[in-house]
Formats: sequence, structure tokens, C-alpha cells
Amino acid sequence: MLFNSFEFAIFLPIVFLFYWFIVNKNLKHQNLLLLIASYIFYGWWDWRFLSLIIFSSAIDYWVGIRLKNQQDKTKRKLLLLTSIFVNIGFLGFFKYFNFFAENFASAFTLFGKHTDIISLKIILPVGISFYTFQTLSYSIDVYRRKFKPTKDIIAFFAFVSFFPQLVAGPIERATNLLPQFYKKRYFEYDKAVDGMRQILWGLFKKIVIADNCAHYVNDIFSNYSDYSGSTLLIGAVLFAFQIYGDFSGYSDIAIGTARLFGFKLMRNFAYPYFSRDIAEFWRRWHISLSSWFRDYVYIPLGGSRGGTWPKIRNTFIIFLVSGFWHGANWTFIAWGFVNACYFLPLMLTKQNRKYLDNVAEGRILPSIKEFFQMGLTFFITCIAWVFFRSESIGNAFHYLKIMFSHSLFSLPCQMNLPRRFILTILGFIFLSIIIEWVQRDKQHALQIENFKLPEVIKWGLYYALIIIIFTFGGTQQEFIYFQF
Repeated sequence: MLFNSFEFAIFLPIVFLFYWFIVNKNLKHQNLLLLIASYIFYGWWDWRFLSLIIFSSAIDYWVGIRLKNQQDKTKRKLLLLTSIFVNIGFLGFFKYFNFFAENFASAFTLFGKHTDIISLKIILPVGISFYTFQTLSYSIDVYRRKFKPTKDIIAFFAFVSFFPQLVAGPIERATNLLPQFYKKRYFEYDKAVDGMRQILWGLFKKIVIADNCAHYVNDIFSNYSDYSGSTLLIGAVLFAFQIYGDFSGYSDIAIGTARLFGFKLMRNFAYPYFSRDIAEFWRRWHISLSSWFRDYVYIPLGGSRGGTWPKIRNTFIIFLVSGFWHGANWTFIAWGFVNACYFLPLMLTKQNRKYLDNVAEGRILPSIKEFFQMGLTFFITCIAWVFFRSESIGNAFHYLKIMFSHSLFSLPCQMNLPRRFILTILGFIFLSIIIEWVQRDKQHALQIENFKLPEVIKWGLYYALIIIIFTFGGTQQEFIYFQF
């Protein structure tokens, strides 16, 4: 079920009404309702894959119970490995089986031996990368004795499948989300209203910006050899805003929806395109995944401790694994490699934690230095996004070769959509940048409860955004990260 669908517009109010008016006096009934609603939400896409999330939940619930009283170190490790094997096994089979089979066959071809490719028509379950990492965090934290295992099976299954963030994050930790299922929840009007504002802003970014950018991005990347370098540059920039509007829009809707039910999810985006270097960008982009890899992969490997070579090794491992997490294609690994190359000089010179505050803190405008830092960071990020979006590494290099040719300085080519259409999209992108810049110290762009604005202005803004969404919304598109 898509957040930007008619079905969800009916589903959400029904669940909300049952949650606060029918089962509001019993916590277990509320959790059970959320569990049932989450399975309906997920099964709407393909009910057959409910068995995967149920089985994964059952394994990690059982592992947690067994770890609680198990003191033998060897047996504890075996229990943890069981959780890892099952979860990563499912993820590896559904997401990477054909990738490894095809590359295995290609490797033999290099040595002059032909091998028949064993490929399967595997459908990738929506959100498997997200809920797999979420439930793994529970098993790992229980194993490390950082979190006490739960005996409340309904609460645990609801934690794993919580529908607002089930299919595209944020990837929640058990330490943050699971305890919220134990506590009595009360409806708080102010928090619900703020959640609705965040949902509205997420829908604007998804439907108006991301879905409209998709028309141009799809055309440019599919026919890049027919366009000038300046047009390809526009394509790369539009994809940067498409993926940001799409993914951060989903996160805003997820976080806002969770607030309607009395839950607080972790922040997943913190205005990443206002970053002054690539290290700051990665602290602000897909925060839940970056912090997951930091805590469960990077630090166990040694982090930035030790000599120069271990630091370089760990940096490349974390970025390459992060790239591979996104999909079974060498383009994602290349994207991770490029970002590792960007990040490495900052880490080796100990400049990777230089910018921990908001840009232009306490000022309306950035300094000239900050402006150029943000521009340069955004530009190199766009270069990396070319690898992420391209069908193959060869296409990505060809795209960049044309983009940096002499035609970069020519006028953009006429595309298949009216010129006024792209000017309208650019106008909305500029509007979103202005609003997010003004609100860059807030959790989301429409967090205005502390602003002493007349009600007519507030409601005027809400209705303006709603009218824009219905008037200028693009053709309904799935969220990009559903494929991951």
C-alpha cells in the first residue's frame, strides 16, 4: 500500500478511529490492532510475503528469549548466528541470488569456460532490507546485553512490522521503538497536529517534486547519448532532488503517521543538501542506515582506531557494504566506492567531524565560504548520484563523459515535456529549498507551532500546499526505496 494512494487515504483514518475510540483503554488491544493493521498494510502488496516477516519475527523473538538465561558464551554466539543466518539468508536469497549467479557465470567466461546461468524469477519482497536490519538490531543488542528481551510477543511482532516505517524506514532500533509498545499511550492533540504537518510536507516533496522530476530524469537517463552535457547536468541535479524528495518525503510521512498513534520515530533526514562537506552530508542523509552500519559494522571492525590502513579498509568496507545494501547491481557498489573516496581525505586529516552544527547558525544567510562549500558538496553528490541512477557502470561513465564535454556550456536541449513544465518544477524546488533553509534548525520544514502566526496564515499555507499537490502532482510513482 502506497502512502500516496487512495487506499491509504481510507486505511489511515479507519485505523486511527479504531485505535483511539474503540481499543484506546487497553494497551494490548492497541498493540494487536497495530499488528493486524501492519499486516494488512504489508499484505496489500503481496500477502504471500507475510510469511517471511512473520517467520523472521518468530526467530528473533525466540532467540531473544533463549539469550536471556543463557550464560554459555558458545551457545550465545550460536543463537546470535542463528538470527543472523536466517535474516541475512532471506535477504541474500531474495535480493542477491541472481546477482551472484550471473557474476559467477561471467567470471568463468573470462577464463574461456561457459557456464549455464542458474537464475530464478524471484520477486523482491518490499521492505525486506529495512525490517531485516530492524529485527537484527534487537538480536544483536540482546546478545550484547544492551537490551532486555521481551516476553510480549504481540508487542515484539508489532515492533518489527509497524506499518508507518515498515517498508522504507526509518530503520528503528529496538532500544528506541520497542519500549514505546509497553507504555500506555494517550492522544496528544499538539503532537498529532504536528504529525499531520509533517505528513503534508512529505506528500508535497514526494508528489510535487519527486514524481514530477521523475518524468525528466527517466527521459534523460534513458536517452542520455542524445542530449547535451548541459542537459545531462540538469538530469543529475533533478535526480538529486527526486531521490531526496522521494525518500525524505517517505520518512516525513512515516514519522508524522507514527505521531498520530503516539509513537516517536528517529529522524532520518536533516536537510542533507545544506552540508558543507561529504562527512556532514552522511550524518544528515538516511541517518538510520548510516548509524546502523556505524554501530553494527564499522565500530566492531575497529572504526577509526588503529593505523592508517585499518582506517582506510574500514572506510571502504562501510561504504561498499552500504552501496551493496541498496541493490544487486555494480552501480550501487560504484556509488559506495565514490563516496568512500570523497570521505577518506576528511577522515585521514581528522576533518570528518568538523561541522556538527547547522550551517549559518543564528544567521539568515550563509557566508560566501559556506555557500561555496554547500555548492561543491552538492555538486560532487550529484556526480555520485549518476552511478546510483545509471543502469550500468559503463553507462554512468559515458553519461559523465558527455556531461563534461564541450556541450556542457551549450543551451540545454529541448526535451519531450513543455518548457513551462520544467520551469514550474524548478520553481517548486526553489520554494522547498527556501522553506527548508528557514526551518533548518527544526525537525521538519512545517514545524511551526512556536511561530506566532495568525491562524489565517497557517491555514492559508496548509491549503496552498494541498492545492499545489492536487494541481501539480505528478503521475503516481512507487517510492524509489521500495526496490531496496
